[in-house]
Amino acid sequence: MNSLQKKLVAVTALILTISACGSSGSNSDSTTPTADTRLTVYSGRSEELVKDLFTAFTTETGISVDARYGDSGEMAALLLTEGSSSPADVFFSQDAGALGAVENLFAELPEQSLSNVDSQYSAASKKWVGVTGRVRVVVYNPSLAPTPPNTIDGLLDPQWTGKIGFAPTNASWQSFVTALRVLRGEEAAEKWLTAFAKNKPVAFEKNGAVRDAVNTGEVSLGLVNHYYLLEKIAAEGASAVTAKNQFMAAGDVGGLVNVAGAGILASAKHSGAAQKFIDFLQSETAAEYFRTRTWEYILTKGATQAEGIPAFADLKAPSIDLSDLKSLDVTQELLQKVGLLTK
Repeated sequence: MNSLQKKLVAVTALILTISACGSSGSNSDSTTPTADTRLTVYSGRSEELVKDLFTAFTTETGISVDARYGDSGEMAALLLTEGSSSPADVFFSQDAGALGAVENLFAELPEQSLSNVDSQYSAASKKWVGVTGRVRVVVYNPSLAPTPPNTIDGLLDPQWTGKIGFAPTNASWQSFVTALRVLRGEEAAEKWLTAFAKNKPVAFEKNGAVRDAVNTGEVSLGLVNHYYLLEKIAAEGASAVTAKNQFMAAGDVGGLVNVAGAGILASAKHSGAAQKFIDFLQSETAAEYFRTRTWEYILTKGATQAEGIPAFADLKAPSIDLSDLKSLDVTQELLQKVGLLTK
């Protein structure tokens, strides 16, 4: 700590002491938030999805959240542009690749935060930690696909020509393709994507649209995350939903478990509040929120999972360093090359 920093610490301590004593001579503005009562979060998770979660955090801790929402990739790009001048204290990302892209801007997290999840769902650098997981699945219409494939290579069978829905611009699809590149290599990934394109998959704007198209029989199969079907069942009732989820075979890259996670900016002005936010995301309050509102897998060890999904330990997802999913630009170039980046 240099001399200027020491002076700032001393001045801050003096101000807090005067405030605690209720000195009438203090010129401090009692309405100005301190480092422990405010927090700026850059959220790659949508406002619709997490606004109530942020409100619960404020209710529980008294810390107000100034949230800036956007696509996780866009938020990561903004953080890289802003660098140490960013007002953000925390980046709460929908995607591990975006976390990996800005990893060098994060401070290391305490061991307690990291040990609350299995090591494969946090950064080897100790700079971000996963909060929830979502699993890639094949959603299928039993009338049109009574025996759906449970591997990505099974999707290449000519019988599925023109019958598979996917969302080419969706981050989860692109993370799957990135995982395919990482696990099989660039040449093999391009070969698979070329064969997939030859099967004329049907492009939709969003995963929800893919799910709905499968449910109505517009397509037989769709590539989505597991919770989209549970969302529809919760909204309409199980008896009104035809589609079902096919979880992938053990180790198949199509069953990628990607994570939503968070890291604290090294430049954070409210680092104490930021750590309380990380602690909250790993709390039972947050677990109950994710269990009943998003149907994602909760990564905190020992957490009870949502009803209607396989046990997390039974998924046997492919083994991959999730930080390696950061090469999104290369993935997009490859998708463009094979003609699959169509919407």
